[in-house]
Parts: sequence; structure tokens; C-alpha cells
Amino acid sequence: MKVKVWNTIQQLSRERGVEAQVIVGAIEESLQVASQKYFSHNEEVFIDFNPEKGNLRVYARKTVTDDPQDPASEISLGEARQIDTNAVPGGTVEIDLPSDTLGRIAAQAAKHVLLQKVRDAEQERIYSQFAPRTGEIVTGVLRRVEANQNMILEIHKTEALLPEREKLTSDSFRRGDRIKAVITHVLKDAKGPQVVVSRGDYRFLAKLLELEIPEIANGNIEIRHLVRQTGERAKVAVSSKEKDIDPVGACIGVKGNRILAISKELGGEKIDVIEWSDNPLTFAKAALSPAKVLDVFYIDKERNTLQAMVGKDQLSLAIGKKGTNVRLASRLVGWKIEIRSD
Repeated sequence: MKVKVWNTIQQLSRERGVEAQVIVGAIEESLQVASQKYFSHNEEVFIDFNPEKGNLRVYARKTVTDDPQDPASEISLGEARQIDTNAVPGGTVEIDLPSDTLGRIAAQAAKHVLLQKVRDAEQERIYSQFAPRTGEIVTGVLRRVEANQNMILEIHKTEALLPEREKLTSDSFRRGDRIKAVITHVLKDAKGPQVVVSRGDYRFLAKLLELEIPEIANGNIEIRHLVRQTGERAKVAVSSKEKDIDPVGACIGVKGNRILAISKELGGEKIDVIEWSDNPLTFAKAALSPAKVLDVFYIDKERNTLQAMVGKDQLSLAIGKKGTNVRLASRLVGWKIEIRSD
């Protein structure tokens, strides 16, 4: 039977980024499954498919015998001679799927199973392409906003999901806008987009710091810890591997240009850069920035509790809006910090 599908296979291959041979294999497999309805005795089905020449043949092979016991692999001499007049006992005959049945099955296979196989191959391609890039910043074009306010971005012809909960409160985008986000998950099997991105994840801020600050990118400055209240405030603890590099000053930049550029990308989120210390008292004192702390004391080492003394004019700054500043400082240091006014 002649079938003209090679151009379609090539076009599908280009559009989906799937090897043509994968599509050919999918067609063969789908024909194998669909033709079992015609060969009703669980026969072994053979497929000769040459899409470039347009040749397609589906058939079963049976042994001719006077007393067939297994209808899946044996056929009587009388039935065999209806197919091949030269059939003899002990020989074999090939039973072709009728052209009209083959044409109908081929169409069904192309419509259903083929698309599923191509989808599977496409999912595998997306997974292998994006899974190693988890934690990396990507730029996508906003294609649509769904009813639940989730955004669908296009990244290199691949759809990515930016969930509503992973956006910043200040984010306001229109269709066609270019949006930066960090890859947080790449799903193996998904009905919708496999790539999930975020602008609220702490890794987004970490990667922005790396992109904006060369000393972090080249390893001279290390991000030791990072905590974030998305859209409000973040605290970043850094240390320097070089004695002549001021880690805090390098991150902030001249007149604050480096940290301001990052804050702008985050919709004005405040970023406190703090020099890391292995001394909890010293670290906590710095972590409560921008408040000026008079002193820090141990209250209960077993329960990791500290007390910070501040002036009355610094009390609200140390606590922060709805307790954000002291809560982030506690998370950064790893100790509970209680604020007390002097």
C-alpha cells in the first residue's frame, strides 16, 4: 500500500523538535497495536514501513499444516491455498491486512497513538533539556494568563508555568512582555507545562546577585546564607575569600548601584547585605540591619535564644513591619532574637 506521509513526518519533526525516526517508530508501534483487532488470534504481526518511498505493509506469518492446533501461528492447507495457491504443508504463508482496513487503521493510529508518542518524546526532550538547568535564571515571553492567574511563558519554544503564588506582589505584566524567573521544577510527566519557574523563590535572588556582582560569579565572594520575605525584604550573608575585598561594599556597589539594580528587578524589595560571622552575637547584631544595635546577649544557649538591645528610636526599625526584620534576622542567624529597648 502506498502512503504519502514522509513530508508530514518531517514537518512534525521540525515543529516538535523530535527525531523523525522516533515518529516512524511511533507509527509502527501504533499500527502493531491497532492491527491486533483484525488478527484476532494474537498473531505475531510484521510491519514493513518505508516512509521515504511511501511503502506500507502489515501482515502475519503462519505455518501451513493439515491439523492446525495454534491459530496464532498455524493455518490449514485449505485456508492457506485461498491466500497462496502454491501453499504446501510445512511451508508458510503471509496474510496481508486488507488495504481498506489498513488505511482505516493507519488513519486512526496517526490521529491517536502517534500524537501520544510524539508528546511523550517531546516531554522527554524538554525534561532532558531543562532538568540540568534547575536553579538557573531564564527569560520567557508572556503568552497568556489563565483564569487562576497563572502565567504561561514561552522559553525557546517551550511553555513554562509561572504560578500565581510564585509572582511578586508588585508584578504587573502584559502579553508579550519579557519576564525573568528562576527554574524551580522540571516535571517528568505532566499534562500541562513541565517547566515551573518562580520570581519569589530565594534562588531567584541568589542568581540575580551572581549575575549583577562579578565577585560572586567568579567565587571571590560567597553567599553563605540568604532569607527572603518575597516582595518585602531579603537578607543576604556574604563572606570574602580575599582579604582585600570588602564583601558588603562589593555587593552594594558604588552609590548602591548594584543592589539597587537587583531591587528594581524585584519590584523594590529591600535587600540587606550582611557580612557573615561564625559568632552568633556578632552575626545577629549585623543581621538586624538597618537598625543600629547597642549590644546582643545570650539568653538561652540550649534553646538558641539571643537578646538584642536597641535604643528607643531604633525599636520599630529593629522589629520591622509586622515583625519582618527581626524574623528574617532570626532565620538568617539560626537563633531566636528577642528585641529589647534600652
